Amino acid sequence: MSVLQTIVPLSGHFDYSFASSWHPDGVTFATGNQDKTCQIWDLRNLSKSVAVLQSNIGAIRSIKYTSDGRYMAGAEPADFVHVYDVKSGYENEQEIDFFGEISGISFSPDTESLFIGVWDRTYGSLLEYGRRRYYAYLDSLT
Repeated sequence: MSVLQTIVPLSGHFDYSFASSWHPDGVTFATGNQDKTCQIWDLRNLSKSVAVLQSNIGAIRSIKYTSDGRYMAGAEPADFVHVYDVKSGYENEQEIDFFGEISGISFSPDTESLFIGVWDRTYGSLLEYGRRRYYAYLDSLT
């Protein structure tokens, strides 16, 4: 029989947490909280979070990283999904704003699509957002 023990408490959130997700590197992870923040943690130093990301209207209830670790998405309970560029230190963000209750998010394994589940009795749906790339003519000459 195993006994659950607290190894290291995480200090930084001010309310209940709803979501967490590991970065593919196995060292970094994110937590989503009722205090309307998503905090990024480094397993090698848990004394404080690496970054604090703010939501708009509600708790971060779903967090996912792409399989290559380049992007992280965090979903609020309704209307907003935030997509962060991990390589920029979470500085660059795209906010997806729509109307609806969010039931979950997921990236495709090839990282080309972000799926957002929308819960609504009348307009329930699965939204798919494709990754946009900017290619110039000379990019093909590598």
